[in-house]
Amino acid sequence: MQDPNFPNIILFAIPFFVIAMALELYVTIKQGAKTYESKDAFSSIAMGLGNVILGFFSKAIVLLAFFYIYEHFRVFTIPVTWWSFILIFFADDFAYYWFHRISHECRLFWASHVVHHSSQHYNLSTALRQTWSGGFYSFVFWLWLPLLGFHPGMILLQMSISLLYQFWIHTETIDKLPNWFEAVFNTPSHHRVHHGSNPLYLDRNHAGILIIWDRLFGTFQAELKEEKVVYGLVTNINSYNPITIAFKEWYHLCKDAFFGRKSLKSRILYLFKPPGWRHDGTGQSSDDLRREWIESVDRK
Repeated sequence: MQDPNFPNIILFAIPFFVIAMALELYVTIKQGAKTYESKDAFSSIAMGLGNVILGFFSKAIVLLAFFYIYEHFRVFTIPVTWWSFILIFFADDFAYYWFHRISHECRLFWASHVVHHSSQHYNLSTALRQTWSGGFYSFVFWLWLPLLGFHPGMILLQMSISLLYQFWIHTETIDKLPNWFEAVFNTPSHHRVHHGSNPLYLDRNHAGILIIWDRLFGTFQAELKEEKVVYGLVTNINSYNPITIAFKEWYHLCKDAFFGRKSLKSRILYLFKPPGWRHDGTGQSSDDLRREWIESVDRK
């Protein structure tokens, strides 16, 4: 079978990103909303440009891994045809859900994913605030796809389509969409929840394109009018420096795992336990914060 040659659609989409951000900025100014802050937006764009540049290197590693598994270990050979694109759509979205969920529940993956949550604003530029390190190892969640028999080119194309879809949901200018759409697809409302630092909203709505996975696996939370989303992190980075944004959590992770007096078991657990976990029991995970918040509401 001849190898398919798919274009890098993310690069072609860059002009669309610029136009969409300019249009959103115009609409928010007309509405008197302050969703953009210049330093924050430029930091997000810088993170996005860094992600694209480093992507030339990380994608080489990803392709090598995908092709190696595809050529030597694939169980089936799935042809590149119309029905296989339907299969890869659901398979990729399922892989993305678990990648995204684990990125919130395992500090090793959170160290790179935290970048995307570091803005205290929510607009289309926030979608560009992407990791500089995650591309070099997060692809492990997709390794089962070439093993199953999907061509690496198809996988990368669908991963790009998913990333493009998720651009438009980073906005406050769109309220809730029709109920049928909100029930099946990831939307601005669902994703605003995901970017919230409110205890109720922490680690919810990990969807890529389809919100059905969150509904199925118990991580769905609707956006509530009485609980306005507070964007950012439980403890914010408070820096516009791209280097700081990209690597501050890596610094803290290495400090926790490799320095100080603690057992080998505790050092390893710092890599795999959720953000907020402490070996001495003083930390609080998102589940702890949510439980504490719910108990305080119930007491009122």
